[in-house]
Amino acid sequence: MSKRDYYEVLGVSKNATGPELKKAYRKKAIQFHPDKNPDNKEAEEKFKEAAEAYEVLSNDQKRQRYDQYGHAGMSGAAGGGGYGGGGMNMDDIFSHFGDIFGGGGGGGSFFGGFGGGGGRSSQRVNRGSNLRVKVKLTLKEIANGVEKKIKVKKYVECNDCKGSGAENGSSHETCTQCHGTGQVTRIQNTILGQMQTSAVCPSCNGEGKIITNKCKSCAGEGIVKDEEVITINIPAGVAEGMQLSVSGRGNAARRGGVNGDLLILVQEEEHPDLVRDENDLLYNLFISIPDSVLGTAVEIPTIENKVKVKIDGGTQPGKILRLRGKGLPDVNGYGRGDLLVKINIWVPNKVSKDEQKILEKLQASESFKPNPSSQEKSFFKKVRNFFD
Repeated sequence: MSKRDYYEVLGVSKNATGPELKKAYRKKAIQFHPDKNPDNKEAEEKFKEAAEAYEVLSNDQKRQRYDQYGHAGMSGAAGGGGYGGGGMNMDDIFSHFGDIFGGGGGGGSFFGGFGGGGGRSSQRVNRGSNLRVKVKLTLKEIANGVEKKIKVKKYVECNDCKGSGAENGSSHETCTQCHGTGQVTRIQNTILGQMQTSAVCPSCNGEGKIITNKCKSCAGEGIVKDEEVITINIPAGVAEGMQLSVSGRGNAARRGGVNGDLLILVQEEEHPDLVRDENDLLYNLFISIPDSVLGTAVEIPTIENKVKVKIDGGTQPGKILRLRGKGLPDVNGYGRGDLLVKINIWVPNKVSKDEQKILEKLQASESFKPNPSSQEKSFFKKVRNFFD
């Protein structure tokens, strides 16, 4: 099952501050704490999920990477593979976030502040949905990074009511059923005594207020369908299938809520000469039999231009030439890959009568009779390992 968005896990917006993250995580931790949910595997997994989300979002560097690349950018960066994946146990979480639980490592102090909501407002914040688009990139664009302008159809804020949903600036009324809290409380009598439950207010859908005069352009939703041109900056070194995230550029939320994100799926366009292998590039070079024997100089295509390479006489088929630094940059900034050139000998299917006579003479020559040395055997072993 795919991981949920970390902000969604904690129930916070993309621009949540550190204290807001801490407060949201503590609320989730209390809700799904194992002492409060004994023998409840689902609650335990949600407890770990919230810990993983907070561990990433509370770290500025990890949060920046997550905002840009999503879960794809967190490989190895979320505390040993993430708590949900078994990287840490409950004791590790309590030890790591002892301050969240009221000091110490879990235990009784954790529930010291539990209880009471005291009629606290729990108004629902609307959230716009995410948008997903595919962007095709050439190897040159991947090598250098690129700015792209894309046109997307999406929900945007209504210009007439400025996203409020109210006609001509008319005001909102406090919901009379929930008194602005966004929730209604019900008390039921059971064999165990009275039980109190809370639910989203059906009158205002948890918003705590009701529009008295709805905007005609958006029918009170605060959003309308439109097209928007969005400029996105794609960093160098991205790869096929990687997903980038642009915060807040997805669908607008109803009545001034939190906008969704724009998710960009990277697709690589096939290069006519080069094949990508992670950060390295591979090129198949074909040379003639005379060139392999006598040596020659050839031009090798790179991402930017062509470079001249010397081929020594006696070069064997399968030899690999390494052009250092001519590959792709690492998306994390850890250097650059190489261009690997594999030498292939071109054997013609047909030859003229004169060429045949020349080849027959060479065929009888001792120099052209196969005589593999131990060095060549070792070399071919390296070639085989390279392509395994």
